[in-house]
Amino acid sequence: MRRYGPAAVLLLLGAAVLRISLFSEVYLRYVQPGLRPYLVVSGAVLAVLGLVAGALVAAGRSAHAGPGPRVAWLLVLPALALLFFPPPALGSYSAEREAAQRAARGVGTFPALPAKDPVTLSLGEFSSRAAYDSERSLRGRTVRLTGFVTRDADGTWYVTRLQISCCAADAGAGRVEIRGAAAAPEDTWVTVTGTWHPEGTLGGDDAWPAVLAAESVRRIGQPANPYEQR
Repeated sequence: MRRYGPAAVLLLLGAAVLRISLFSEVYLRYVQPGLRPYLVVSGAVLAVLGLVAGALVAAGRSAHAGPGPRVAWLLVLPALALLFFPPPALGSYSAEREAAQRAARGVGTFPALPAKDPVTLSLGEFSSRAAYDSERSLRGRTVRLTGFVTRDADGTWYVTRLQISCCAADAGAGRVEIRGAAAAPEDTWVTVTGTWHPEGTLGGDDAWPAVLAAESVRRIGQPANPYEQR
């Protein structure tokens, strides 16, 4: 049976990639939605190669001289993890490491917000408008933000979202301080509705993180896509 080892590894890897990309939305924990077709194709190619390799071994025409190096079986471990125990999306630990790293933006104007309240915004847009919008378009508006809970040692809590350009490997954190409401447990996903509380000077470091005075905090399940796009 060891002759079928390489074929089994290829088939298992292909099945794992297809499981997270074709048959579920688990892939969204690791990469942005636009990469799904590439994952599906990659998984299908690996699975087909595994089937072909197995068929060649069964027919006695395999190009493999032996069962292959034992170290190759280590590839089975991440494949099994993706199949049966997919790692969770990045959470508060990653956010704490990356929260201080954010791109500088110039002060200026932003497109008009929708007329009807509450306005649903990404954390990135809310923070950018709070810190850099010279027209202060958030003033007097009711805003709805979604993310997971993180805390500081002093009890200050935030609604947080990890932001990616390509995949989870390049994730950075955006967060908004929440005031006027009790925090849910850390890493709990919530939707917070409230109004912007101006802090700091326009365009200054003291304007970050932005602050939302909460009117309501509702617990939710983790979204299928837990990340925001940069």
